[in-house]
Amino acid sequence: QVLVVESGGGLVQVGGSLRLSCAASGRTFNKNGMGWFRQAPGKAREFVAAIDWSGRNTVYADSVKGRFTISRDNAKNTVYLQMSSLKPEDTAVYYCAAKGTIYGGVSRSQGDYLYWGQGTQVTVSS
Repeated sequence: QVLVVESGGGLVQVGGSLRLSCAASGRTFNKNGMGWFRQAPGKAREFVAAIDWSGRNTVYADSVKGRFTISRDNAKNTVYLQMSSLKPEDTAVYYCAAKGTIYGGVSRSQGDYLYWGQGTQVTVSS
């Protein structure tokens, strides 16, 4: 089992930056692909970015490509989401999740993720 806890959310102005962190615990963290998802008020939760267990492969939603960067530090059991050039439409609760299977590639599908954090609020003001 993998436990994940997000941090780093907050209020930021349009064009600003934030870095979210996802601290994970569990015997298999270094073998789990990880993902970030978000849910805006009144909308379904959507995929943001994912990284495979090695950190060598990443994938992004078109809406954040070129502005967000996902990375991981397996020595620290932490995954990061660096967000830049933030827009009001990036306002959402951001969730970190760990895949239910070890190794494998990146995934955009929420169904592939078994372990979820409680989320951290990101608000972008104009």
